[in-house]
Amino acid sequence: MAAPWVYIKDLKEHVGESVCVKGWMYNKRSSGKIHFLQLRDGSGTVQGVMVKGEVPDEQFDAAKGLWLEASLEVTGVVRADSRAPSGVELTVADLKILQNPSEEYPIGKKDHGIDFLLDTRHLWLRSSRQNALMKIRNEIIWSWRCFFHDRGFMLMDSPILTGSIGEGADGLFELDYFDQKAYLAQTGQLYAEAAAMAFGKVYCFGPTFRAEKSKTRRHLTEFWMLEPEMAFYDNKMNMQLQEDLVVDTVKNVLANCEKELGALERDVEPLEKVVAGPFYHLNYRDAVRKLNELGSDIKFGDDLGADDETVLTQQYDRPVFVENYPKDAKAFYMKANPEDNGETVVCSDLLAPEGYGEIIGGSQREEDYGRLLNRMKELKMNPADYDWYLDLRKFGSVPHSGFGIGLERTITWICGLPHIREVIPFPRTIYRLKP
Repeated sequence: MAAPWVYIKDLKEHVGESVCVKGWMYNKRSSGKIHFLQLRDGSGTVQGVMVKGEVPDEQFDAAKGLWLEASLEVTGVVRADSRAPSGVELTVADLKILQNPSEEYPIGKKDHGIDFLLDTRHLWLRSSRQNALMKIRNEIIWSWRCFFHDRGFMLMDSPILTGSIGEGADGLFELDYFDQKAYLAQTGQLYAEAAAMAFGKVYCFGPTFRAEKSKTRRHLTEFWMLEPEMAFYDNKMNMQLQEDLVVDTVKNVLANCEKELGALERDVEPLEKVVAGPFYHLNYRDAVRKLNELGSDIKFGDDLGADDETVLTQQYDRPVFVENYPKDAKAFYMKANPEDNGETVVCSDLLAPEGYGEIIGGSQREEDYGRLLNRMKELKMNPADYDWYLDLRKFGSVPHSGFGIGLERTITWICGLPHIREVIPFPRTIYRLKP
């Protein structure tokens, strides 16, 4: 009877049993009559000990010629080993080589430049560091979906091809759509608003696109964003939901990704502070004054740039909401602030600490048809392009709010990375479309 196929992460449950592990060899060393095969299968890693005389001679000899990333089926007995990272090792009894590369694996133990690693991203994903990052990404995605599902939100997918501009014309990817122009979606928000008027609490989650020619460590041209919309929510309720989401996310990563954070050498003390206390709130005007005191030349009316966000968040040990930006610095759909003569809008950006800056942008939406139409005309927008969006204010309009949280920026902050490009499987930037 053939040994059962077992994933490496489950080997501890099979100590003393003969099992089959299917995977790849990521390292190997030999000592005379023993081969030490380091195996990975995506779920974990384990050492297979192959002793001459305990396996057929042709198998032992074949193992000498294995290249890195050879694909293998290894059968053997699981032995407990407290010294091993996996807690077990495999005493090899049989080796089946599925494919042994005909040339040396291009990513070796030596240091490689980032451009080379990104050019070979399809292979770099196999490394231990990338394994840790992708597992944390997966944990955060699952955490977000569970958070909204448990709170009664409905997932509503928004289109990637759209005829409506959500965040300004400067950052659009335009394409021909039969006999008309279309754009890659910058946001799913407008469609989520329509769904919120039908179902109350909804969210969309998918890829979004920005054609900004930005080279900063925070920007991608294609990234993933989760965007909830809630009927009958004001912006205070909106901000509380954002805080609850971020705290829940950090808690789950700390609880379920300890090994991965350790592999990234992430100091978790700053993350523990995020969970421990309430977030800070700062009015935009106060943020400008504080930045001026810290040496920035920002003035009222300017949006906070990346450098401003970095300086500002270095002053706080937990995330900070910057509220009530000037209306001309923000999108057309945001509600005018009645407490500020309409000079500002009822909105907030949530900035992550440690210099990471904005991870969430949110606002209360303008629910009044006339005020929204007038604002669109002020900005020389064509109302006919948004007739369906304006309809939402004509038929049962209610106060409502929402936000967008960037997945990759959130991962970058939680993992403590210097650049966003590693936290998405295949990054797209202004210079990179391959692989």
